[in-house]
Amino acid sequence: MRGNAEHRTLNAERRRVGNSRLPSAFGVRRSTFDVLTQFIFAISFVFALTGCRRDMFSQPSEKPLERSAFFRDNQMASRPLPAHTVARGQLNDDEAFYTGKIGTHLITQFPMPVTREMLRRGQQRFDIYCAPCHGRTGEGNGMIPQRGYPAPPSYHTDRLRTAPVGHFFDVITHGYGVMYPYASRVEPADRWAIAAYIRALQLSRDAKITDVPNDDRAQLEVAK
Repeated sequence: MRGNAEHRTLNAERRRVGNSRLPSAFGVRRSTFDVLTQFIFAISFVFALTGCRRDMFSQPSEKPLERSAFFRDNQMASRPLPAHTVARGQLNDDEAFYTGKIGTHLITQFPMPVTREMLRRGQQRFDIYCAPCHGRTGEGNGMIPQRGYPAPPSYHTDRLRTAPVGHFFDVITHGYGVMYPYASRVEPADRWAIAAYIRALQLSRDAKITDVPNDDRAQLEVAK
């Protein structure tokens, strides 16, 4: 019995010593795995940091005409426009329509047909932009001159009655004397409509009953 007990004790001791070696072996393997894991984590963390710039949140930007050293040829944040660049929808290739001139000469004919609708549009635009100074009849006695502003010339003077139609378009576009330009307020088609209405005012000033169509003449004679 005693021998059996000693034998069991010896076997237990051997098992204890054998088991104590296993954790040591596995411990070495776990240590290598841990180092490798930490290395991979560190590399991943470094790569993650490279994408965590504040540029993603507050993106850098510069104003187009702001001074910048990025482009050395013009020292600006934007590139200069290439020569002959035209903005979309602004290809004004009809010189007569958009300038009222051919070269340096004012045109004498309207660049489009003058219709009743065009004259009505011209009257509306004239009453808005021109009548305050020129008056509704074009005499130059609008409400603004009546309050002390320099009076414009009458449209019914010989000089303006014989002026080419391009003159009125040019004056509306660029201004004349104390009159400031209306190019930013009145589009080209409306400038021509105003010029056509001015011509109508000039014609109506010295119109004769024989100038009225027969169908409308009877109404005028009745009203008279």
